[in-house]
Amino acid sequence: MEYREEADTLGTVRVPATALWGAQTERSRHNFTTGPLMPLPVIRALLQIKLAAATANRDLGEIQEEKAQLIIRAATDLLALPDDELQRDFPLHVYQTGSGTQTNMNVNEVIAHQTIKYDPTSGVLPNDDVNHGQSSNDTFPTAMAITARVAVRELEGAVQHLIDELAVKEAAYENVVKIGRTHLQDATPLTFGQEVSGWVSMLEHDWDFLKSLDDSLLELPIGGTAVGTGLNAVPGFATAVAAQLSKVYDQPFTAKSNKFFGLAAHSGINVVHGGLKTLASDLLKIANDVRFLASGPRAGYNELNIPANEPGSSIMPGKVNPTQAEALTMAATRVMGNDVTITVAASQGNFEMNVYKPVIIETFLESADLLTGTVSGFADKLIHGMTVNADRMAELVATSLMTVTALSPYIGYHASAEIAQAAEREGTTLREAAVKSGQVTAAQFDQWVNPLAMTNRDRSMD
Repeated sequence: MEYREEADTLGTVRVPATALWGAQTERSRHNFTTGPLMPLPVIRALLQIKLAAATANRDLGEIQEEKAQLIIRAATDLLALPDDELQRDFPLHVYQTGSGTQTNMNVNEVIAHQTIKYDPTSGVLPNDDVNHGQSSNDTFPTAMAITARVAVRELEGAVQHLIDELAVKEAAYENVVKIGRTHLQDATPLTFGQEVSGWVSMLEHDWDFLKSLDDSLLELPIGGTAVGTGLNAVPGFATAVAAQLSKVYDQPFTAKSNKFFGLAAHSGINVVHGGLKTLASDLLKIANDVRFLASGPRAGYNELNIPANEPGSSIMPGKVNPTQAEALTMAATRVMGNDVTITVAASQGNFEMNVYKPVIIETFLESADLLTGTVSGFADKLIHGMTVNADRMAELVATSLMTVTALSPYIGYHASAEIAQAAEREGTTLREAAVKSGQVTAAQFDQWVNPLAMTNRDRSMD
């Protein structure tokens, strides 16, 4: 491999000849070699920040028109690259300095070297020009807020899609009666539509929680520079940058925020990820319900039929497994673990700056991406094609002992319990045991024990 020499304040470094990065990136590439690469959404957000900063600095008379145009052109061309091509010049890992300085400098260096392609005499410098009026301490958390906001909005769309798919099932099966279960034991009947309505409401609440929280990601710490005082950033710079970023992302970002808070704390990301954790908890419950109700087909509940998306076993022919539910539950457990990581990392805002920034945003984006993908798969590849086994549901209702609850208002709790116990003990139906008890007639039993009526499906909830 051929190399060129690049220099920084620590000396000279050999850099691969074709690489767009410079000395600081090369040092980091060797000093920090562990873990995943910095997420590309963060890189793209930093490129947008550099583009907006060059525009603002030009308009405010802080850098020359020629240099500004070169920086704008370089950032624009880099942003136009597909992910696989863009990744080539951004080789740094998440586990680096806690401020994200190496990644910020990676972006600065790549833009500066890109300008040389247009004009070998450009004179654009990574620190003095591309990073003008900025610090890693304010650009990186600005990128964090932007990428988190975008990721959450995408997740909200996936959750709404799942709600819509479940609502179809709720309506389709509003009159299909099944046995309810509490404590994993038989309970009174409900319709499958009612059961699904509970899932829908859970997700609607989760969606509302996220919507109520995600505006906390609109505050951008840009303009705070090193410690929040705004040293070396001219008046109007932060507002101009935030305005351009708002147009690019079609989001109402604002630079009107406490910069000391923006550098030292990541409360917004922390609280929003709490919403992701809550969503994950509810998704885990829903997915578990679906896969247990679909268990069988001969030795399980067998109340639901799920799509056969792929062979379920490498040894057992004809097996169908709830793979989409399993993927979703695995993602949910990962998100719960990620919430602990973010909670601890967000607490480490020592003095003027939190130094866990890269792991906070990488973890947040992983959670959002996992949920967006698995929720979409669960909706499209399982819920959409799911049907009920109505005969099996009717069979379980007919043989359940807990429909005896409907007799309690007429003959009392104690007498009703004796009937259920007798039916269980003697292996008879509840109806046979009730008539044999002498407490009710066959006609009374048929009138009072009406599973569909017991669901109160036409009654509005008080």
